[in-house]
Amino acid sequence: MPGTDKTDHQRATVTDKEALDFHSSGRPGKLEITPTKPMATQRDLSLAYSPGVAVPVKAIAEDPSTAYDYTTRGNMVAVISNGTAILGLGNLGALASKPVMEGKSVLFKRFADVDSIDLEVDTENVDEFINCVRYLGPSFGGINLEDIKAPDCFIIEQRLRELMDIPVFHDDQHGTAIIAAAGLINALALTGRDFKTTKLVCNGAGAAAIACIELIKSMGFAPENVILCDTKGVIFQGREEGMNQWKSAHAVKTDRRTLVEAMDGADVVFGLSAKGAFSEDMIRSMAPRPIIFAMANPDPEITPEEVARIRDDAIVATGRSDYPNQVNNVLGFPYIFRGALDVRASTINDAMKIAAAEALAHLAKEDVPDDVAAAYQGVRPRFGAQYIIPVPFDPRLISAIPVAVAKAAMETGVARKDIPDLDAYARDLKARRDPIASTLQQIYARVRRHPKRVVFAEGEEEQMMRAAVSYANQQLGTAILVGRDDRMREVAERAGIDLDRPGIELLNARISTRNDAYIDYLYARIQRKGYLYRDAQRLIHNDRNHFAACMVALGDADAMVTGLTRNYSTALEDVRRCIDAKPGHRVIGASLALCRGRTVLVADTAVHDMPSSEELADIAEEAAGLARRLGYDPRVAMLAYSTFGHPSGERSERVREAVKILDRRRVDFEYDGEMAADVALNPRIMEQYPFCRLSGPGNVLVMPAFHSASIATKMLQELGGAMVIGPMLVGLDKSVQIVSMGAKDADIVNMAALAAYNAG
Repeated sequence: MPGTDKTDHQRATVTDKEALDFHSSGRPGKLEITPTKPMATQRDLSLAYSPGVAVPVKAIAEDPSTAYDYTTRGNMVAVISNGTAILGLGNLGALASKPVMEGKSVLFKRFADVDSIDLEVDTENVDEFINCVRYLGPSFGGINLEDIKAPDCFIIEQRLRELMDIPVFHDDQHGTAIIAAAGLINALALTGRDFKTTKLVCNGAGAAAIACIELIKSMGFAPENVILCDTKGVIFQGREEGMNQWKSAHAVKTDRRTLVEAMDGADVVFGLSAKGAFSEDMIRSMAPRPIIFAMANPDPEITPEEVARIRDDAIVATGRSDYPNQVNNVLGFPYIFRGALDVRASTINDAMKIAAAEALAHLAKEDVPDDVAAAYQGVRPRFGAQYIIPVPFDPRLISAIPVAVAKAAMETGVARKDIPDLDAYARDLKARRDPIASTLQQIYARVRRHPKRVVFAEGEEEQMMRAAVSYANQQLGTAILVGRDDRMREVAERAGIDLDRPGIELLNARISTRNDAYIDYLYARIQRKGYLYRDAQRLIHNDRNHFAACMVALGDADAMVTGLTRNYSTALEDVRRCIDAKPGHRVIGASLALCRGRTVLVADTAVHDMPSSEELADIAEEAAGLARRLGYDPRVAMLAYSTFGHPSGERSERVREAVKILDRRRVDFEYDGEMAADVALNPRIMEQYPFCRLSGPGNVLVMPAFHSASIATKMLQELGGAMVIGPMLVGLDKSVQIVSMGAKDADIVNMAALAAYNAG
């Protein structure tokens, strides 16, 4: 079935060792519990536990609804499985399902700021499973059932919905149905069809397939126009072989008996079955402008390329991220639960599912924001046959789907809390988005669409090799490892790294056929800086940074990543001998930092030690430009130890002068300063300065000096648990990124992707 991490393309991006290292590094697993209240003093502990905890206990005993006010219940979902149908791997048991359930919990948090915990129930007995889960209701605001085999999943969900007063939602069924329904709404609109007269065939009769046809029937599809097929053919009235009550509910009166016969003249086909289930003849026999949702994983029933060879009038969707119109469950379940939790819903009913599908469909028709357009290299996808379903990194999902779900819950009477101002609710939801993850996702998506040749300069290092393999596996382009062939293969063999795979090139600088061109190019640049011709020869033959930078400078590669074995300033000096700044630009370093759900771009974190006022103004312009390229609307705060003149000092005066320079330049972004960091980041403190020109907290922080920028980002990372990407090198005429010494392979891949992104 379609899902968030179940496609063949996505599996191909990860090696076994990468996956095991990811899950085992640091604290094993993917989750931890962090307190939301201070626990520093004895008084804090007295309030958190005894005796203070007695007060909310009594309040909840008197009024159970206050549990949503005094505990985590209103933002807590349990992800529960017995491991009988693990994402295409089959019945491997409850314990083996734990990595998947932890992953699902992470997705809840990442996409919709819903706290979640996984529970693995070690039984295949339906009654035992139900009796285990039913008594957990007081702990959670919702239950997400996952990876439970059919038909057990139908029985379990139905009975738990009857027994519990919180939402119980089997995502494998309903998540797929909701996303498919959203795409179907738009496909029908594009082809001029309506729900009442359209003829649909569904191949596959498992949990997701049954949920799909139940949902579309509740949306208006005529039952007689829907034919369900399984491995034995059409499910027709009177059939006895391989039947159960869920299939029987959708049996139709028809003389068609095979999938081939069912698809003849059909307007729509849903595939939730197996690779290759749809033949060319079947697709050819469908009605004009057919709608084909081939959602089997890891491979679809038929690929878009195969459909295109047969006919040119089809609309195609799959479960894969490397094709347009991905039916991806992550578009649904986080946001559906977000809306349900926020109104304290007692269930997730059909009206809420339909509302989610309609909101998704509507979103695909709207103009695409910069965040999404950036992933398409500035070419905005437009509503049409290649874009009927929003993409998972669309930032509007968090403010569109929960609102629709909450509204439907209130209108149908299953909400126990009203949200009087839905517009204000939508604004609050936007603040819960994880922007740095969205940024990285759209960067990776654009690079996949426009792959680049990236040089990994320190190719003999194990971490560089792992990063290069990951870059190639993720289909970001070609990774070129520079080093001695024998040495690279020796290290790779010892580390268990396979370098003989598509997308990996090994390049020995000493025997490259391009050496003469690189030497001549470099010598022309450095001959008046105290270097002899033999110095240029030595640098090209022996120094991989110079060799790699010349490759990029002369167009033999699109971008470069280095820095693993040298400090930043040394690596930058090597690169600058070969590559100039862009005309009219200043080279700076900028770091992207995510801390507690907020993202800021910090500059300059790598190049200018004590910048002048003119340099600070340049840094502000470069950083604002980078913020825009990453999909942010820049609000530049020029930071200092003082705020608008108090206390005064020479260093703050430089920042004030930089603001005046920006005034004279008439730049097209918000900026102000000088101001302290708390003023720039805290809207309540900023209100004390009503003349401040920033419309909200700063998201681009220009530091008064390199040392303060470096100290601030490293403290955020180590003490605040912030995720920091960078420093990103900005302003060079060619795309180069420098990682920190000893960087992890995942960090190197991120920087390589950024290099490829900027090379576009």
